[in-house]
Amino acid sequence: MDAVEVLVVGAGPTGLAMAGQLAAFGVRTRVVDRALDRVHESRALAVQPRTLEVLAGLGVTDELVSRGNPAVHLCLHTRGRQRMVPLFDLGLRDTAYPYLLLLSQAETERILGGHLTAAGITIERGVELVGLDRVGDGAVAMLRRPDGRTERVPARYVVGCDGAHSTVRHLAGIGFEGAAYPQTFVLADLEADGVDVGAAHAFLSEQGMFLLFPLGHPATWRVLAMRPRTDQTAPDAPVTLDLVQALADRYTGATVRLRDPVWMTTFRLHHRAATRYRSGPMFLAGDAAHIHSPAGGQGMNTGIQDAVNLGWKLARALQGHSDPLLLDSYEAERAPVGRMVLRFTDRAFTVATATNPLVRFARSRLAPALLPVVLAPRFVRSIAFRMVSELSIGYRDSPLSVEGPGAPRKGPRPGDRLPDTPLWSDGDGPTLHQLTGEPGWHVLLCGPPGAWPAAATTALDRYGITVHRLTTPDVGAGRTPVPALRRLGVTSGAAALYLVRPDGHVGYRAGGGEMSGLLAYLHRWLGPR
Repeated sequence: MDAVEVLVVGAGPTGLAMAGQLAAFGVRTRVVDRALDRVHESRALAVQPRTLEVLAGLGVTDELVSRGNPAVHLCLHTRGRQRMVPLFDLGLRDTAYPYLLLLSQAETERILGGHLTAAGITIERGVELVGLDRVGDGAVAMLRRPDGRTERVPARYVVGCDGAHSTVRHLAGIGFEGAAYPQTFVLADLEADGVDVGAAHAFLSEQGMFLLFPLGHPATWRVLAMRPRTDQTAPDAPVTLDLVQALADRYTGATVRLRDPVWMTTFRLHHRAATRYRSGPMFLAGDAAHIHSPAGGQGMNTGIQDAVNLGWKLARALQGHSDPLLLDSYEAERAPVGRMVLRFTDRAFTVATATNPLVRFARSRLAPALLPVVLAPRFVRSIAFRMVSELSIGYRDSPLSVEGPGAPRKGPRPGDRLPDTPLWSDGDGPTLHQLTGEPGWHVLLCGPPGAWPAAATTALDRYGITVHRLTTPDVGAGRTPVPALRRLGVTSGAAALYLVRPDGHVGYRAGGGEMSGLLAYLHRWLGPR
């Protein structure tokens, strides 16, 4: 009965990201999944910019981008007309990934799984969780292998990343409240003739929508369509190409021909949320904690960011001495995000599928005419992009977000995501995200060279924190970190410090050269020196 520090149940994108985070901090981790193999279908499709940012620290983002398709345009089809709507052509300066990346979930899992293998972590396939008991401060899991043998595994913490039908959630006694939508949908990865490859396509009608996304692999296109309520076919009946083609004819006016399907399925959608994200040493993340419609491409991304938020907190708690509320902050920070995503996707789904005559008229007549006009201004597209891309998610109300004395009037506030920007005025060298990308805590000491004495760095070294000095002027390099200081709200001659959490959010900031507030913060959340 070999004990582990963390048992991760479920090896989808959320579980793989969780294990990757834990491995980065040296946590002894096991990953089990009852499926015998990873998925080979596309399933989740969109990788949001914030997800690419948080995975960059694991070293997998470049490969994800190289395998995916950045989507920048949407072509609206209605009543025989086409309107091209620019989406993510904004050239935003605070992220290295100003686009929605279309990438098969199969590829995402392959890349994350390869990272774990390189880190020496084996994904134990065909291993099912069948029992879970709290023992002392931890838990004991009962695992069943494919040959029927069982194994008792003591673990300090157990994280359920095992999807909508989570066994961890069930065994932990956590409720899952919500309901199913009445509609049935079809997904298919296939080839299509009659549409341009350089954009996503939405065919709008009074009956609903027919969507085509440029996938690339394992097929050129992903189709998503709602089956009409008059369809008498059993929801669990096998999906055929003739059925998908009939839907295409219904929504596109027979202008799109489908062929060479790689994968097809039918499914129902749910909107549900766990009543708690934690029960003692047991935690939930991803679909185990919240499920919703695919509107906006939020599901997989929200799960991965759950994992990134929880992973470093578990690692710190395992080291001891930190405030017990550190682990409670996971639910305090991520549950509001889960509820927000549920509200957003439910409203978008309702607009897309409602049978109310006024909504149907707006969807098929007004939306195609108004959307290009409404989205024409860049600032409007920027607001919409930030909401969908998850770049605007923050934790200002978290107990981990503390504003110190004399903090800058501008710049990211505690709880906000640290924005990215080139570090130097000449554009060479790293960006802020690259500077703070290594797993762990980082402190940015900003301002004149004399504002932060050497003793300040010594005190922070005792906590294992990486210190970066953004001083102006930088005499040694002969250049000035003006873009970074401006983005952080640090004016000429002023001094400020930013404490950046392992997940890239600001934990603490203050002005001047005073360190006592920062040291008190570190003493509480990271433990005594």
